[in-house]
Amino acid sequence: MPRRKPPPNPFRWFDSSPEVIRLVVMLYVKYPLSLRNVEDLLHERGIDICHETVRLWWTRFGPMFANEIRKKRVEAMRQHTHWRWHLDEVYVRINGEMRYLWRAVDHEGEVLESFVTKERDKAAALKFIKKAMKRHGRPKAIVTDGLRSYGAALKEIGGTERQEVGRWANNRAENSHQPFRRRERAMLRFRRMKTLQTFASVHGTVHNHFSQERHLVSRTTYKDRRSAALAEWRQVVG
Repeated sequence: MPRRKPPPNPFRWFDSSPEVIRLVVMLYVKYPLSLRNVEDLLHERGIDICHETVRLWWTRFGPMFANEIRKKRVEAMRQHTHWRWHLDEVYVRINGEMRYLWRAVDHEGEVLESFVTKERDKAAALKFIKKAMKRHGRPKAIVTDGLRSYGAALKEIGGTERQEVGRWANNRAENSHQPFRRRERAMLRFRRMKTLQTFASVHGTVHNHFSQERHLVSRTTYKDRRSAALAEWRQVVG
């Protein structure tokens, strides 16, 4: 059989090293920094790039890095039963118009799926739930707020008995919005739905990758997990 050609190097057209590009993408996505904040931080390290270069790199390589990490996480997570999901949606204003960012998280607060829509109706909820289930499988329980769109969507796919609604039961999903809100303020809001969808997906994956539950583990354990996460990030594209 003929040998399969290796995939082309994604960094082949760039003068900067892959290590610098990975660092730029990680700083911009993981921390609530603006493009110019990242430019200033890199200048202190002797790396002279423009803030527009930061924008180009995260737009081009951010989804690629996130997809590689997401594939590994999904493969590992699908080997276990998902016993509880939390679904919620938040308002995001784009050019003066209201849009909705739907988010699904598991019982540990890991972001499973992010989805942006113009409406907050049954069709939007159904599309969001189907997308999450197609990638991660079906959970045993789904916790939502009182929005009727969730109940109508779950009824159509035969998941009404899985739904749980409670006043404080969905705090896990509510808290998952906080890191994204901090990034939204640093970015001075979004201007297009496509940009919002791309960044929400990338941000959720990167946040999961570096979320080490520092408040639940010892300092030694946290340092070991952090080092492992950084090493995997550096090797994410081979």
